[in-house]
Amino acid sequence: MNNMYKPEGELIHTHENKKYLSCHSSLREAFYNSIALEARVIRCDSEHNLYVDLGCMKGIIPRSQGACGIDDGTTRDIALISRVNKPVVFKITGFSADSNAQPCAVLSRKAVQAECADKYISRLVPGDIIDATVSHIENFGVFCDIGAGINALMPIDSISVSRIPHPSARFYTGQRIKAVVKSIDEMGRLTLSHKELLGTWEENTASLNIGETVPGIVRSVEKYGIFVELAPNLAGLAEYTQGITPGSHAGVYIKSILTQKMKIKLIIVDSFDADYPASELKYFITEGHIDRWQYSPSDCQRVVETVF
Repeated sequence: MNNMYKPEGELIHTHENKKYLSCHSSLREAFYNSIALEARVIRCDSEHNLYVDLGCMKGIIPRSQGACGIDDGTTRDIALISRVNKPVVFKITGFSADSNAQPCAVLSRKAVQAECADKYISRLVPGDIIDATVSHIENFGVFCDIGAGINALMPIDSISVSRIPHPSARFYTGQRIKAVVKSIDEMGRLTLSHKELLGTWEENTASLNIGETVPGIVRSVEKYGIFVELAPNLAGLAEYTQGITPGSHAGVYIKSILTQKMKIKLIIVDSFDADYPASELKYFITEGHIDRWQYSPSDCQRVVETVF
């Protein structure tokens, strides 16, 4: 589905956005044509009105226009306070003058969010693949901006097949990702998933060969063995060895690949602490819609799948 309502932060550096913010007359043109723009919030006052740096003019988003749900309390004011020093999307609803008789643009973020909800988000269905930006990380998952600052939750168990101790092991705030709509509740709120886009067991093992030594990250140390992540959707099991801790990097020897059991047996050659940057996520599906996704091989003894 074509989406003109991008997560906040994607418009601010575009040529068109910069053009409309370049002078008073361009801002008035954006006002008359009801064009959505982006700029950075520089202050939130005690009444939670947002002040926006338009470059050529001051801008203010009244509290009631800061986000959908502020008026009825379904959106908390932290959603406004937390926007300071970050880009926000808005439409210009009029012009006024500040206390020093300087021109000031009156803005509405709520107007863009309402349009986004009506013309884009309300038309999404489970299985749709969308663009998102990680906006906030919690122990239980991440909140993602799916358009115009509207957030949806991605639970930690939906991030990847390989289990992680915390969402920050996979994502960082501001990261642009792909996501799939997992479910929609009676209030129209979306829950997202991610693991279905990171490849099946066979897709992730296609580049691995028995006898190779490859890099991995220790994710869990159990009495019966050590789970080592080889890719976000793939982990293998090595024999228990003392002195190895979760989060360590490792070099692992591939002892066997058992497709029918969906198991990879490993030998840890070495483990060590390192501050390596996270690898760029590899998506096997990037657009469109999926009704059903099967992680397990067709001849596997158990079926691991997602049905949307």
